[in-house]
This record gives sequence, C-alpha cells and structure tokens, in this order.
Amino acid sequence: MKVRDVLSRDVQVARPGDSLQQVAMRMRDGDFGFMPVADGDRLVGTITDRDVCIRGIAEGAASSAPVVEYITRDPHTARADDDLKTVLETMGSRQIRRMPVLDKDDRLVGVVSLGDLSTRVKEKYAGEALEDISRP
Repeated sequence: MKVRDVLSRDVQVARPGDSLQQVAMRMRDGDFGFMPVADGDRLVGTITDRDVCIRGIAEGAASSAPVVEYITRDPHTARADDDLKTVLETMGSRQIRRMPVLDKDDRLVGVVSLGDLSTRVKEKYAGEALEDISRP
C-alpha cells in the first residue's frame, strides 16, 4: 500500500501572508488544528493551533501578524508514492500525528494523518505505529 492510497487530498492550506487570526478562524470553523503552509503548491512549513497559541499569541503577537513568522519550517514529509509501512514507522518513531505529502515534483498534494490511518488502514503495522505515536 502507498501513501497516496490513504492521504487526504481535500486539505485546507494556509498562505505565508495569512494572519494568525485568519488561520485560527479557519481552524475553528473547520474543526481541525493543523494546516500546511504553502506558497502556491510549494510547501514552506506547517502551523498548528498550538503554534498559533504558544509561539504567537502567548509571545505577544498581534492577531494580524503573518502566519509565516510562526510556522514550523522543514517539517517531516512523505511522498505520495512512498510505501505506507515505511511512513507509518517514521510517524511512530518520531511521534508525528500529521505529515504533509508531496509528489515527485515537490508539490503539496495532501496530508496523511493519524485519523486517516486509524480509519483507512487495516494492516498490523498500522496499529503498532498508532501506539507509538500516542505514547506519552
């Protein structure tokens, strides 16, 4: 099985110039806490609801501050044609809950998440990876 078989393609994407407030509102309205940040279809980082709160607001950032100032740069990524078992092992060992997925040309094509894995993957190693990711 390949990553492309389980990834979510309908993903909300933040742009570098979006404000912290715009991103927070989209997260609230969509009931999610993670967004890839891309310039066009090129990934520049990721942002979580925790990043907005801890890196941004708690440090005194204005709600109008550009999200690019608070992103995680160079996040771990997967390739759409990667073997799912390998990606699951990486997610488990590094305790990664969501991972942007790129195509062979480095374009953002989706996200693979803990939720995707728990609902779409039946293999034994999926359960092991989920246990590792959830370990305190």
